[in-house]
Amino acid sequence: MVKIWAQESADWRFVMERGGDSAPMSLRAVGPDRALVMNLGADATAETARRGAAKAVRTVRELGAQSLLLDVTGIKQALGADGLAAAVQGAELACYQQESWKEREDRPFALYVAGTEGMDAEAVLRETDAVTRAVCFARDLTNRPGNLLTPDMMAQAMAQAAQRAGVEAEILDESRTRALGMGAFHAVGDSAAHPPRLIVLRWKGGAADAAPMALVGKGVCFDTGGYNLKSGAGIKTMRSDMAGAAAVCAAVLALAENKVPVNVTAVIPAVENRLSPDSMVAGDVVRSMSGRTIQINNTDAEGRLVLADAVTYAIEKENAAQVVDVATLTGACVAALGHLTAGLVSNSDELCAAFLRAAAQAGEQYWRFPTFPEYRKMIDSPVADLCNQSSDGCGAITAGLFVGAFAGDTPWVHVDIAGTAWVDRPRREYQCAGATGAGVTTLYRLCAGLARP
Repeated sequence: MVKIWAQESADWRFVMERGGDSAPMSLRAVGPDRALVMNLGADATAETARRGAAKAVRTVRELGAQSLLLDVTGIKQALGADGLAAAVQGAELACYQQESWKEREDRPFALYVAGTEGMDAEAVLRETDAVTRAVCFARDLTNRPGNLLTPDMMAQAMAQAAQRAGVEAEILDESRTRALGMGAFHAVGDSAAHPPRLIVLRWKGGAADAAPMALVGKGVCFDTGGYNLKSGAGIKTMRSDMAGAAAVCAAVLALAENKVPVNVTAVIPAVENRLSPDSMVAGDVVRSMSGRTIQINNTDAEGRLVLADAVTYAIEKENAAQVVDVATLTGACVAALGHLTAGLVSNSDELCAAFLRAAAQAGEQYWRFPTFPEYRKMIDSPVADLCNQSSDGCGAITAGLFVGAFAGDTPWVHVDIAGTAWVDRPRREYQCAGATGAGVTTLYRLCAGLARP
């Protein structure tokens, strides 16, 4: 449990308690018995504040402390409300404990924030807490073992969270998706005993006649690779192949919690990629919802198949004005950018620039890949409209271009978080081993930005 307290004049006023009562109360005579001084440097950024606060929390918890007084006076002067939000988020995320199925002791921790005079600290903290809880929700879902998160289980978990947040949820079962002609989606989903689900979450905070932003998240609950079976080392973390789905769901929940006046729809194709007598094999040709045919060259290139039909659904059925898809899509992206930076492919300079601005606020790193015409030819097929695997390398780019073929002229950004969604060894002080919640804060900032002129 995490408690957050903010200073108001000479007293302390209760702002929020994770999972507890939020009624105001006052505390007096609160003071630290040890001081931890951290120099964030002359060129401090919001990300520096986020990492610094996380390191401070980890340090004092290792010393056995149950609380920390965080003086944000310097951060406020240098970075304003963005610095306060980043510092508090870093501190909260540093307290995250992975969901566990064994007995363990809960370690409550209280965070006191001082130096907030002259700003609406309560508003900043409430917004930040909602976003941070969403990041933790995404981490929880992504960390969950495959046998405890089938497509239907994920659909139910997301629908319940949506109901609590005031988000409209619709779950399409296999009969409905089959009737829509989602052949690419079913080429993957029909390989498992647990049937696929298409999860649609609608936050309608904006004008009734405004077309929504669509967030499409890859929801492969477990990925064996199909008949192109993954290695023993590679398959161990494949419960995380639905991190994109978790990210887009969590972003919509945060928007709803903060009542951001925008229309955003999440479309999540939830499947398992397993082995069965009816599983797709190399050489198969399947027909997508768009009508385009796809040659299967590799059954482990399944994420782009389910995204193809989900993007088509978002545009044709949800009337999306813009699309951002998020996926743990390729090992090639990890090879290119490692575990600190995610890759981007886009058909829109404007939307991509807005995404990168949001990422800068969120403290997440992304790199836009080039999309030269020659790359598009690498997914041509002699027997179908497209092939699901590149004929000549450039795997991260060509996978993105494959998905982009189904976006058409709709402004679109593809985000490959294969390297950043899961870390065996934390790269940032606010991470822990396992799921990171990558993309949630950036997606929230992007969509919240639509509410501003």
